[in-house]
Parts: sequence; C-alpha cells; structure tokens
Amino acid sequence: MSEPNATIPFDPVKIGIVSISDRASTGVYEDKGLPALQDWLTRALHNPITFEPRLIPDEKDRICATLIELVDAGCSLVLTTGGTGPALRDVTPEATLAVADKEMPGFGEQMRQISLKFVPTAILSRQVAVIRGQSLIINLPGQPKSIAETLEGLKDADGKAVVHGIFAAVPYCVDLIGGPYMETRDEVCKAFRPKTSIRPAR
Repeated sequence: MSEPNATIPFDPVKIGIVSISDRASTGVYEDKGLPALQDWLTRALHNPITFEPRLIPDEKDRICATLIELVDAGCSLVLTTGGTGPALRDVTPEATLAVADKEMPGFGEQMRQISLKFVPTAILSRQVAVIRGQSLIINLPGQPKSIAETLEGLKDADGKAVVHGIFAAVPYCVDLIGGPYMETRDEVCKAFRPKTSIRPAR
C-alpha cells in the first residue's frame, strides 16, 4: 500500500521521430532533424521518453510505411521533420494524409502563423497533422531553429507567450485519443488543458 504523499510517477511515453531527407538518409550530409527533435522533447517533458528514431528518404510509400510502423509500435506521438515544401520531392504531407483517420488542420495553420513572424516564405510550407488510431502525427519544418520555434512559440522579453507554440495543445490532444498524460516543463512550453482535465499538482 502506497503512502499518502508518495510521489506519483510520470507516465512513460513512446514518441516516434522521423527525419525525411534524400541527402541525409544517404549520408551526403549529417542529419540535424532527429537530434533537434530529441533535444527539444527531452527539455520540454517531465515524462520518461522512449524515442523511436527513423531517418528515411523523400519517398511517399516509405514515409507511409514508417508512420504506420511507429503507430503500430505504440507511439502516442509521431513528429516528422522535412519534406513539407513545394519541391517535387517534398511528399511528407501527402504521405501523412494517406495514413490518417482524422485531419487536425489547426496545427498546420498555427505553425505557418509562427513562421510568418520570421519569413514571408512560410506560406510555402505545407505541414499537416493527423490522428491515426490513438496516435497524433505532426509534420514539422526541416530546420532545427524552426522546429523549436513552432513547438515552443514566441515569447517576449519577460517570457510571456506572444504566439503560442503548437506543443501547448499536444498533451490534451493525446489525452483525448487515449494516450499517456504528458506533463510539460512550463519554462519551455506550458501545456493547456481545461481545468477538469488537469491532474492534481505533484
């Protein structure tokens, strides 16, 4: 029997991280997407994380198969980076939509709003987010700096959110599809949940 004040462990979470690049996957240059994703998620979450990393080329069938594999492996969250522009080889959004049960357009809309604060070419990005089974899949930009900006959002000099990052909505979305209770570090990205969905403070 546990003591009344015993520490409640954080839910473990399995996260798929996928870097999609022809050149990085063939060793032409070093992949920076996977380290950027892993670093940010490790800083942002209290939960113990098991990462499932994949580095694959810009091939629609391969991307589809990888996303399905990660969902079937029990990843509650799958984040991809790369392949979301207008170039002929950029097919990440098409592959993501092909495996979707539901589309979550708000994520892509917010990512473009954040990026537009920096570059007018943000309107060329085609990131999407979807739900497959009990997993949330989100396409992120290809650059490590842009990955952090879209996940974390923009803050003023006092640390107050100017534009909310998309990750603020991720934990509650994962709750709603039956995933683990993800707990963020407020100094990195404060998750938002309705009051009735918040667990008691530790």
